[in-house]
Amino acid sequence: MKTALSIAGSDCSGGAGIQADLKTMTMNGIYGMSVITALTAQNTTGVTGIAEVSADFLVQQIDAVFTDIRPDAVKIGMVSSGVLINAIAERLRYYKAENVVVDPVMVSTSGSRLIEEDAVEILKRELIPMASLVTPNIPEGEILSGITIESREEMEKAAEIIGNSYGCAVLLKGGHNVNSANDLLYTDGVFKWFEGKRIDNPNTHGTGCTLSSAVASNLAKGFGLEESVRRAKEYISGALGAMLNLGKGAGPMNHGFCLSGRFAEESRNADCGTDENAARNGNI
Repeated sequence: MKTALSIAGSDCSGGAGIQADLKTMTMNGIYGMSVITALTAQNTTGVTGIAEVSADFLVQQIDAVFTDIRPDAVKIGMVSSGVLINAIAERLRYYKAENVVVDPVMVSTSGSRLIEEDAVEILKRELIPMASLVTPNIPEGEILSGITIESREEMEKAAEIIGNSYGCAVLLKGGHNVNSANDLLYTDGVFKWFEGKRIDNPNTHGTGCTLSSAVASNLAKGFGLEESVRRAKEYISGALGAMLNLGKGAGPMNHGFCLSGRFAEESRNADCGTDENAARNGNI
């Protein structure tokens, strides 16, 4: 079985971060592992607290994974401080990590800032250049490229600037009012548009985490970059299209929309104590 590692923050409400990554990896046929950069107190309405782990403990987590179950791909999400970014970059270089996907998380869906100002420059210098793929949304793309992005042409210009500046492939996500969820892949001087239909679902908490984890999962399985993006887009469209409605704010997607089998069944009657029901639900 192929493996993937998520290095990201924890979302206690389960819609984004480590929790979304592991759900996504499981649904994409990958054994998922995690290195937690920070605990967050958050839900669908916003982030109320962040407790960052120490750099030493972060390194211990990375070492524990790489020295035992080496990941076939690594997804990096929320890393809030420069010291942690430096630690991650040093360890990934040491282990010669492959198929590194960097989701440059800077602001949550609810609008809460998730990275310190000075950490952005360290992210640009240390992590993005080692990425196989970086997956910014439009606001993040503007920060990384230094230009305003308000059109399809400006998306192409920004992706080219980012790709050429950092030496990595770029998936610039167009869902922030530039177009109808069309994403642009730029790699080795070639543009590839992935046309998408905007799904009328306000519950988009964790979409960036989910997409980048799905791409990493497919890279781990041996698919090429373009095919990995295509499969990831198809997966996230299914998760959004399931129209899960939880929480009081921008709710999560249904990561398990295509989950089936007897272990996913709900009880069919109130009496769950019978041998028949226990067997059907995998308890005996």
